[in-house]
Amino acid sequence: MTVDVHPCIEDLRAIDLLRDLSTEDLEWLCQHMELLESKAGEIVNQAGTPAEHMIAIFSGELRGERDTGQIFVAHAGSITGLLPFSRLTHFPTAVRATKDTRAGRLHKEHFPEMLRHIPVLQERLVNLMADRIREATRADQQREKLMALGQLSAGLAHELNNPASAGSRAANYLCKAVKDFRHANVKLSKLELPFEARKFLIQLESDLADRAALLTLDSFERSEREEALAAWLEKQGVENAWNLAPDLVDAGCTQETLEQIADRIPKPSLPMAFARLTASVNITRLVDEIENSMKRITELVRAVKDYSYMDQMPEQEIDIHAGIDTTLIMLKHRLKNGVEVVREYDRAIPRMVVRGSELNQVWTNLITNAIDAMNGKGKLRIVTKSFDGKVWVKIVDNGSGIPPEIKDRIFEPFFTTKGVNEGTGLGLDIAARVVKNHGGHIHVESQPGQTVFAVSLPLKVKPVVGQPQALPVDSHEEATVIEPRP
Repeated sequence: MTVDVHPCIEDLRAIDLLRDLSTEDLEWLCQHMELLESKAGEIVNQAGTPAEHMIAIFSGELRGERDTGQIFVAHAGSITGLLPFSRLTHFPTAVRATKDTRAGRLHKEHFPEMLRHIPVLQERLVNLMADRIREATRADQQREKLMALGQLSAGLAHELNNPASAGSRAANYLCKAVKDFRHANVKLSKLELPFEARKFLIQLESDLADRAALLTLDSFERSEREEALAAWLEKQGVENAWNLAPDLVDAGCTQETLEQIADRIPKPSLPMAFARLTASVNITRLVDEIENSMKRITELVRAVKDYSYMDQMPEQEIDIHAGIDTTLIMLKHRLKNGVEVVREYDRAIPRMVVRGSELNQVWTNLITNAIDAMNGKGKLRIVTKSFDGKVWVKIVDNGSGIPPEIKDRIFEPFFTTKGVNEGTGLGLDIAARVVKNHGGHIHVESQPGQTVFAVSLPLKVKPVVGQPQALPVDSHEEATVIEPRP
């Protein structure tokens, strides 16, 4: 990078904010500015360098970079760097020239004289600084949303993987069970199994399929039953007795069941009868497993659609409880390792007209904060009630609480107690602004063992048509639904 003495007036007229200044004003700037010339790829400022200059870019391009990627790009014709009245003390990013660049820089010691000599620049530069703050805030908010989306996506992918893997595994076993069933049928046909015996076997398969769904055995009981059945089968001369025994136990068979089969099925046909019996029950069980896996996947896909309110207008008439329950489904990967969820819902609350996807972002941020406060283990209470024309939603956790000295700062943008790359400090700020835009408020009360974030929203409703459908509670989730407390 080379530094010449001064830029020229033609350089300054390339800057949008300076183009209409008088020749006298431009000459003053030329006399007090230094000309910078940088080659493409050259570092103009290192991260942490003291911010002492306002920079006007005549040609080329400067880009601010962090380890996480691009932060901002300053093009030819723009002004960047330190501005009058700015609190910037150090450059937060490394600044690199992405093209051959010519720019002029003005040291901050000349700012007071510049504003006295060219007073019109005061309003222009203050407006520029305000625009820059808005853009930076918008970028950080977008980053916060992307981080939240990334966490939800990772959790959703994990939740989808479990039923998808189970369904795929069951489908593979189902193919084998169908082949075994067909093979047994062919063998039984060659052995000319009597009609009454076939009828008995078909009825037994149906009964065992129903019974197997209710079978619950601990490992010790299962082992004992498998040994008993294998020993019985060996006495009857059945081949592969120890391979058949586990499947027969899964089918709900006892030694008494096997004795009934032996009484009704001719002995030469017993091995194939047992093979068909186990294959038939396995087919029913595996089909049920695939069906349950597909239901779980469908539920998760529906939860994503409900969470984002896809294909709907910005404002919707919604059941606020359905939105909270959908959020809990989206966050299930954070809840299932030790968080007990207790719902205390006032089901008399009517459907409300709100921006549903925005409110779901509020529930996500508040519930995520509660989980973090409990270190992933504890009791999470969600309470809803309505009175005086308002709906209240309380998110209550039994974590360590918020220290009194920071309680007044938790809604400040960028304030966070989390480590680097663990949070941006915008979650509660976004939640507060969304609630405020709905005409509501967020209140917080905290002490060790109980922190309450209470969201109040005006009860804006439309006439209800039909009865709203509540979102079903996931059968795998520890949740209790009780009447709201007074």
